[in-house]
Amino acid sequence: MRVALFITCFNDTLFPATGRAVVRLLERLGCDVGFPEEQTCCGQMHANSGYQLEAVPLVRRFTEIFADAEAIVTPSGSCAAMVHDQYPRLAELAGDDELAGAVAELTPRVHELSQFLVDVLGVEEVGAHYPRRVAYHPTCHSMRLLKVGDAPLRLLRGVRGLELHELAEPEACCGFGGTFAVKNAGTSTAMLTDKVAAIIDSGAEVVCAADNSCLLQIGGGLSRAGAGIEAVHLAEILAATEGEAP
Repeated sequence: MRVALFITCFNDTLFPATGRAVVRLLERLGCDVGFPEEQTCCGQMHANSGYQLEAVPLVRRFTEIFADAEAIVTPSGSCAAMVHDQYPRLAELAGDDELAGAVAELTPRVHELSQFLVDVLGVEEVGAHYPRRVAYHPTCHSMRLLKVGDAPLRLLRGVRGLELHELAEPEACCGFGGTFAVKNAGTSTAMLTDKVAAIIDSGAEVVCAADNSCLLQIGGGLSRAGAGIEAVHLAEILAATEGEAP
C-alpha cells in the first residue's frame, strides 16, 4: 500500500525521531512510504485558539497536498482528530462547497498510526522487540474523538519482551490541551501531578502514548519529579527490533 506520512509540524520540529520510526515500521510491514514536503500545519493551533476562519487556508492546503494519497498516516491522534472532527465544520463555516467535498473525500483516508495498523493493515504483531516495563497513556483526542479504543494496547501486547503495566484512572487527562496548559497553568499542573503519580505508582520504566504533545507534558513532569521514567512515542516502541538499544 502507498502511504503518505503526515508528520505534523509538532513532530517535525521537536520529535523527528518519531517520524523516522513510523517510516521504518511501515516499510517493514511492506508499505511504500512517501513524504509530501509541501505539508505544513493542519490548522489545529489556529482553530483551537479561536481563529477558525484563519485555519481554513490550511485545511485547503492539506486537501490539495494529500489529494492523491492512497492512505495518509500520522503519529498524532490529535492532528488526525483535527482532520476528522474539525475539517468538515470549518469547510461549512467558510461556505465553500468545493472544499467541503474535498474534505469529505479525503477524510476517510486519514489514519492515526495505531488505527491504520490494526484496522487497515489488520496486524497486531509488527515484529517489535522492546524488553522494558511500559505503561500506556490514552491521549484525549485519540480516545474521545478518534475512538481508537484498545488498538494501541493490542499492538503493545504483541511486542516481544514488553511488560505492560496498567495506570490508575488511565482515561484522566494529562493537562496539556495545547494552549490550555498556558492559559490555565494551575489546573494543568494539578492534572499533571495526578498523572505523574499514577505513572510512578504503576511500576513502569517507560510511559508511551500516541501523541508527543502529551508526552512532552508528561515527560516534563516526570523529569521534574526525578522519577527516572522515560516518555516514548508508541511508534518508536513498535519500530524497535532485537539488537537495538531500547
